[in-house]
Amino acid sequence: MSHLETNCLCGAVKITADEVNQKFTVCHCQSCRTWGGSPFFAVKCGTKVTIEGGDNVKMYESSSWASRGFCTECGTHLFYKFKATGEYNMSLGLFSSLQGLEMDMQYFSDMRPSYYCFANETKEMTTAEIMAHFASDM
Repeated sequence: MSHLETNCLCGAVKITADEVNQKFTVCHCQSCRTWGGSPFFAVKCGTKVTIEGGDNVKMYESSSWASRGFCTECGTHLFYKFKATGEYNMSLGLFSSLQGLEMDMQYFSDMRPSYYCFANETKEMTTAEIMAHFASDM
């Protein structure tokens, strides 16, 4: 894990993440694919995240266990934040200088459309497994 600083496309939101995990996740759920037009590639950043320009961050409650944050000026997708733990999954694209990346997990693997696939061998969680894991916290 490493300490990184980044910002949204327009610079209105600046983010410092002290615990960036180079093992990234990919989410295939319909919400992520609708939000960004593709699966959501994210790095786990824990709770040690500082956000400057928070007035420019819009939070959208996308499920009973998490919210999504984006910049209100440029629309950059910033993060997916778990309500119970306060942990951030930050958009992988924010961290262009991150080295040693490894795809570790694919969420909602049963919802992955047939028009793309990844050669990486990873752990996978289906919709039922996700619901059992996260919805049980509510």
